[in-house]
Amino acid sequence: MDNRQAIGSWLSGPRAAAEDAGADFGYRGEQLGLPESGPGSIARPGRRLGALAVDWGLCTLIAYGLITDGYGQATGNWALLVFFVLSALTVGTLGFTPGKRLFGLRVLALRTGTVNPLRALLRTVLLCLALPALIWDRDGRGLHDRLARTVEVRI
Repeated sequence: MDNRQAIGSWLSGPRAAAEDAGADFGYRGEQLGLPESGPGSIARPGRRLGALAVDWGLCTLIAYGLITDGYGQATGNWALLVFFVLSALTVGTLGFTPGKRLFGLRVLALRTGTVNPLRALLRTVLLCLALPALIWDRDGRGLHDRLARTVEVRI
């Protein structure tokens, strides 16, 4: 093997190296029966992070303007509480938060399609813990989505 090939496979990661060896992983969401692209396909990480940033900014503004009257440690704590309430209520009833709607995303239950409030509550608790959201599977779903049996898709 040429050194350039070895370095290239190291830089592209283990998935690319396995695909070069002949493994077929399919596309994200194929195992879940979702389309590869367009409406109903798995939401990409960039859109998800953008929606999260919009939601967090909105919750910080609410905490700053309505609760703490200034910015400090208490503002961040209140923003987390506002985020928890906002996410649990809106995902449990509408299927999306304001940020998700802005970025064209929706949370769906895998079997029924609509997220019931208890699943939304579990998903939100795990999302607020942050660590489950940082552990992803090959479909791009976070651990919080896997445990709540939900998936975030494009509208």
